[in-house]
Amino acid sequence: MEKILVVDDERNILRMLKKFLHGEGFHVETARNFEEAVSRFSDMEFNLVLTDMRLPGKSGLDLLKWIKEENPEIPVIIITAYGSIENAVEAMKAGAANYLTKPIDLDEMLAIVRHTLLHSKVLPKESGEKKSENWYGIIGESEAIKDVLATIEVVSNSRANILISGESGTGKELVARAIHNLSPRRNAAFVAINCAAIPEELIENELFGHEAGAFTGALGQKKGKAEIADGGTLFLDEVGEMPIMMQIKLLRFIQEREFYRVGGTRPIKSDCRIIAATNKDLEEEVEAGRFREDLYYRLNVIPIKMPPLRERKEDIPLLVEHFIRKYAEENKKFITGVEESVKEAFLKYPWPGNIRELENTIERAIVLAKYETIVLKDLPKKISAVVSEEKKTVQKDISGLSDLTLSEVERAVIINALEAENWNQTRAAKRLGITRRQLRNKMVKYKLL
Repeated sequence: MEKILVVDDERNILRMLKKFLHGEGFHVETARNFEEAVSRFSDMEFNLVLTDMRLPGKSGLDLLKWIKEENPEIPVIIITAYGSIENAVEAMKAGAANYLTKPIDLDEMLAIVRHTLLHSKVLPKESGEKKSENWYGIIGESEAIKDVLATIEVVSNSRANILISGESGTGKELVARAIHNLSPRRNAAFVAINCAAIPEELIENELFGHEAGAFTGALGQKKGKAEIADGGTLFLDEVGEMPIMMQIKLLRFIQEREFYRVGGTRPIKSDCRIIAATNKDLEEEVEAGRFREDLYYRLNVIPIKMPPLRERKEDIPLLVEHFIRKYAEENKKFITGVEESVKEAFLKYPWPGNIRELENTIERAIVLAKYETIVLKDLPKKISAVVSEEKKTVQKDISGLSDLTLSEVERAVIINALEAENWNQTRAAKRLGITRRQLRNKMVKYKLL
C-alpha cells in the first residue's frame, strides 16, 4: 500500500482528504505544519506528499525544498489558492511534481495523485538541459527560460485559454506545442492558423469551414480549423492581426464553444483549448480600438511572455551548439563549432530577429563553411561588422596614444576597464582578458589600490 503524507493547517480538510484517499486504497498520514511533517518523515517513508502552500510558520514551499534536499525522489504536490499561478510556478521551479487549486476537486486530485505516483516510477530522471530540449524543444538555461518552462508545466493540465506574447522569432509556437504535448489533449490534434497570413475575406472560412454551395466554387463541405481541433488545441498565431468582425465571431465561439460553417444553419460544437500568440501589445491595440477588449480578456486568462534573445544571451552558446548539430547533419558536413571571434560577434549582436535569425545565420554559415569551424567571414556582414567595427575603434583609440610610454598606455587601459565595470575587479579582469590576481598585481604596480 502506497503511503501519502497530507499537510494542511485546517483539520476539516485533513480529515476529508485522509478519508477520501484511504477509501481509494492509500495509507494516509497527516500533519498540520512544517515541524509535524518533518517529524512524520523521521517515523515513516512516504511515496508522495500533498501539502498546502500556506502553513503556519514555515510554508509549504519551505517543506518542498526540505524534502528535495532530504530525498529528491519523493514527488510533492502543492495545493495553492485558486488563480495563484505565480505560487504554482515558483513551486514547480523548486521541484514540485504537480499542483492543485482550492477548492479541491477530489476526482481531479485522485487523477493527479495516481498520475504522479506512476510518473515517478516509470520516467527516467534527466538533466535539466536534456529535459528542456527533449520535452519542449525549447533550449536554454537562463532564468527567463526557466520561468517559461515552469509555467508550461503548471498550465499544461488546465483548460484555461493562454496568450503568448513576444517579438517575432522568440519561439511562441514552440511553447504552444509544448503545452499541448504535455496536456491531456496530447493525443488529439494541434491545429495552427496564422491570422496574419490569411486574407480578411477568407479567414472565417479557414477557421470555421463552409457548406457546399456557400459561395462560388464551394463544391463540397469543408471542415474548418476549429472543427478539426475538437478535443485538441487550436493555436491562433498573430491573433492581433485578426479583423474586428472576425474577432466578434471568435469571441462567440470561445463563449459558446460552438460555431456555424460559412453558409451553414446548424451549430457545430468543438471542445478545443485555445492558445493565442501575438507580437503586438494587445493592451495598446485595445486602447486604439483595433482589438476588442472582451476578446482580449477571454484570451489572456494565462499570459506567457517570451523574452527576446538579447535578454537571454547566456542561452546563445547552447542554441548555437544545437543548430550546428542540426544543420551539419542535414548538409552532411563536419563542423565542430565556431571560432572565438564568431562567439564574440554572436554575443554582441542584438538579434532583432531573435532565435529564428540565429538559426538562419547558423544554417547559412554551415553551407558556406570551408573549415571544421565557422569563421567570421561565414557570417552576414551586419553580424561580423559588430566585431570588426569594434576593432577599428580600438585601433583608432590606440593611434592617439603614440606619445605615451607602454606603461602609461597599460595604466590608462586598466583604469578604463575598471571605470567601465564600476571598479569591479572580477569583471574588469574578464574585460581585459587576464586573471583577477594579474589585475591586482598591475593595480599595485600603477598605484591604483
